Amino acid sequence: MMRISFLGHSGFLLELPSATLLFDWSEGELPTLRPGRPLLVFASHHHEDHFRPAIFQLGAAAFLLGKDVRMSARNRERWGVSPEAAARCVTLGGGRRLEPLPGVRVETLTSTDEGVAFLVTADGQTVFHAGDLNWWHWEGEDVSWNTEMALHFQEFTAPLRGRHIDLAMLPLDPRLGRDGFRGPRYFLELADIARALPMHQWQDFGFTAKFLEEFPQFAGRVVPISHVGQEFLLP
Repeated sequence: MMRISFLGHSGFLLELPSATLLFDWSEGELPTLRPGRPLLVFASHHHEDHFRPAIFQLGAAAFLLGKDVRMSARNRERWGVSPEAAARCVTLGGGRRLEPLPGVRVETLTSTDEGVAFLVTADGQTVFHAGDLNWWHWEGEDVSWNTEMALHFQEFTAPLRGRHIDLAMLPLDPRLGRDGFRGPRYFLELADIARALPMHQWQDFGFTAKFLEEFPQFAGRVVPISHVGQEFLLP
């Protein structure tokens, strides 16, 4: 059983039997953390809608950070990172594999924006947090830019092809209009995703309904989010 709390924007807290996973917490209240379970904190990149320095005040077993979250002496001082917390920080580019806790495997994918996406396997469950790895297609952008973005997105997501993922947290960004459907659709067709939670919606939660109206084949797999603080239970 996995309990998921939506913290706002792209932030999620996942409670698995053996560990707690915190992804891209940038806003909202953090629920009371379970005692006796190690905490892994993930920050895909440094953008303010995905990262807040308060994470370093949490008693995490490890902080797994996109490589653009630079742990320079200046940043450590500015963010209030203690020497103990700094020693538990790992900065990651794409294509990395590591085991931050026994029985927990983390893989990273290069992002089409900043930082990385995370694929985490623990307790027999695999979860994916895309960060800003998305098919960013902007109306009015130069055709060559959008073409290059499409190629990069397909290249960077290739490691997911055919993979089984129990829960995927995917950008569904209403700022792109219908072009915001490109990324989630591609993810859902590329990998064997059992359940997907939309994120990066800038509080426009109705955008999920528009996506499902156009692609009703995903209705059993995409779970709409209606409000910050919403909780989900997945087997």
